[in-house]
Amino acid sequence: MKSKRASKSSASLPPSNPSRGFGALLALALLSAGAVLYVWSQGWTLYYGDAQAHLNIARRIVDARLPGYEQIGTVWLPLPHLLMLPFTMIDALWRSGIGGAIPAALCFVLGGWFLYQATHRIFGSPPPAAAALAAYALNPNLLYLQSTPMTESMSLCCALGLLYACARFRQSQRTADALLAGVIACCGTLIRYEGWFLLPFVAGFFLLCGGAHRWRSTLAFCLIAALGPLYWLAHNAILYSDPLEFYRGEWSAKMIYQRALDQGGFRYPGDHDWPKAWQYYRAAAELCIGRPLAWLGVAGLAAALFKRAWWAVALLALTPAFYVLSLYSSGTPIFVPTLWPNSYYNTRYGLNFLPLACLGIAALTALLPVRWRTLAAVLLVVATVSPWAGYPRKENWVTWRESEQNSADRRAWTKLAVDYLKPRYKPGAGIFMGFGDQSGILREAGIPLRESFHQGDGPFWQASAARPDLFLRQEWAIALPGDEVSKTLRRMKRGPRRYECVRIFAVHERPAIEIWRHIQ
Repeated sequence: MKSKRASKSSASLPPSNPSRGFGALLALALLSAGAVLYVWSQGWTLYYGDAQAHLNIARRIVDARLPGYEQIGTVWLPLPHLLMLPFTMIDALWRSGIGGAIPAALCFVLGGWFLYQATHRIFGSPPPAAAALAAYALNPNLLYLQSTPMTESMSLCCALGLLYACARFRQSQRTADALLAGVIACCGTLIRYEGWFLLPFVAGFFLLCGGAHRWRSTLAFCLIAALGPLYWLAHNAILYSDPLEFYRGEWSAKMIYQRALDQGGFRYPGDHDWPKAWQYYRAAAELCIGRPLAWLGVAGLAAALFKRAWWAVALLALTPAFYVLSLYSSGTPIFVPTLWPNSYYNTRYGLNFLPLACLGIAALTALLPVRWRTLAAVLLVVATVSPWAGYPRKENWVTWRESEQNSADRRAWTKLAVDYLKPRYKPGAGIFMGFGDQSGILREAGIPLRESFHQGDGPFWQASAARPDLFLRQEWAIALPGDEVSKTLRRMKRGPRRYECVRIFAVHERPAIEIWRHIQ
């Protein structure tokens, strides 16, 4: 039996209509496909180093010296790579990067549909939902990211899917909708770690809003949603002997930061400084979504509270809160060009404020009388896209600027290495290398990843690095100056099995990449 509060809420919401939003879904699909093709035609698909890494991790599950499950690795969660896997198995899609962009684009479309359906249910009419969707879909920073093998559109899809499932539950009070929320939340926990942060709060939502069957709904949600974190803890425990390897292992963000500090690096802005953590996140959010949408969205949150959508505000505010907390705890650095050190790093994380701002736009539209809502939606959308319409150039997209500036050196030395290695490499010769940015050389040269020998090959890699005189049998090697491969090969410049550094390619007069070859 439903509570009075649930019945009142349900009466104010429109009935379910499976066909509602079909036009929005079609428009999203066309917009997404157009953006993917445009970004690919400009050669930007793999500007982000992380985009190339996600693409190659997915590929190496089936294309490696030792293919299989262990190639999933640690630190980065597995679902994005599993979604990319079927597409990256096709050589043309792997080499172009499109194989990694397709899942990101599909998640952009699904996330927009979730947003439209959720805001329609929350505010009871199409104009608020259309305004929210337009503010989301016409953001060029998101359009760029969803056209690349990045995970932002995937994590936003899960956040908006949770909003949709919770909106359905508020209306129906059905355990099936709690299970739907659990499935979406579980997917979110396997994409980005902020999904873990959401779980206890969403469980609290079901306790507060679940009516007479609150415990059953909460238990249903928790049993499904908890499978993601439990699986990843078990994965790390079995493969790395530490369930928290992703958090405190050699390649975790925590240890990378600690190594930088040990070598004399500076502390991240916001490290145990709440005002600065908020300042940097706010700056990143304004750059990613535009100042008009940021301010209108925040103003609209008051309207959302007035319309009794407090639970939706709280749910969508959790992810931005996670990043502010992460800045404070030094887990996630964010650099923006407007604040010291005046550079770009993780600036794209400001996009996580976009769903909350879109909810505010929908609430502002819903605050007006019905006859004015369509006009208000149009005017609000025009205001939110004005920063991009007024200066419609790629330099005005902070995510593109971040990827372009941070990849310039990598793209330069990758091309030099490809031009040297491609005509000289013979299939089966083998390449000893680290699995980092260097893997892009193989992709661009059309050399299968299984020709390489890298950290993902486990004990065989470790044996070759420890005793190259006994175990290293590859003809070629690719090293970054000073990395483990470079140090290993320098021990092999003398002796019965010798390697020689045949090329050192420099960028800005600094050594950037080394090519080694077995000469005896």
